[in-house]
Amino acid sequence: MFRPQASKPSHIATGFELLELIYHATIRNLRKSHGNAIFGLVMSVINAGIVLAIFVVMFHILGMRRVAIRGDFILFVMSGVFMFLTHTKALGAVSGADGPTSPMMMHAPMNPVVAVTAAALSALYQQTLAAVVIMFLYHALITPITIHDPIGLVGVYLLAWFSGAAIGLIFYAAKPWNPEMIGILAMVYARANMIASGKMFAANSASASIRSKFDWNPLYHTIDQGRGYMFLNYHPRYTSLDYPIYAALICILIGLMGQFFTRKYASLSWGKR
Repeated sequence: MFRPQASKPSHIATGFELLELIYHATIRNLRKSHGNAIFGLVMSVINAGIVLAIFVVMFHILGMRRVAIRGDFILFVMSGVFMFLTHTKALGAVSGADGPTSPMMMHAPMNPVVAVTAAALSALYQQTLAAVVIMFLYHALITPITIHDPIGLVGVYLLAWFSGAAIGLIFYAAKPWNPEMIGILAMVYARANMIASGKMFAANSASASIRSKFDWNPLYHTIDQGRGYMFLNYHPRYTSLDYPIYAALICILIGLMGQFFTRKYASLSWGKR
């Protein structure tokens, strides 16, 4: 009768608490790669720059500059590399997020939604920072660049990140059952996208037989559509934005169903000898 009753927080207060928890979890994910946060971000920029340089050299060695879109060749390479990295890093971050048996889940406010969202946001922050810094340095030090539709390009870039996080959610849900095998499958998918993403050619200039080998990949559609927003004289004819959007939503649905099923059976005793 005289026991104090704790007032139930409103939905707005609960929402702000969830956003604050996601923010702190994101910062934790950003600091996991290196103790010094600034140095970790610099390394992200350097890694992206190295990948970009490797592909530029590869184009020169293989004589593939003729497959590029009429315009800035380096910008053409950037359009594929940055979306590929964002997609792949989001997939790896989400699939490797804290699972239901992680020690972090022992704390009451923490839950898989926060872990997955924080992992995806940290990957987006790192790759976006790297892309912005590299493009700014190229614009300021080498040659000015012009983007036909920056807003549309940002939207497609976010779609590449979103689709990577959605596919990573499936691996995340399946990982507690067999961590080693799921880790290998995620790595195989990421490595396959080195070629299957189609970032090394424009879809309009490819033959029908080549396009048929890449149509299944949401990232292939995303990169080609992004080049349509980046270059004034390129209009994608064989790809669409509908496919990666629907594919990402389906992957999220499958991942959430798998996560709900896994949480009912996940146990700390799994994998113990």
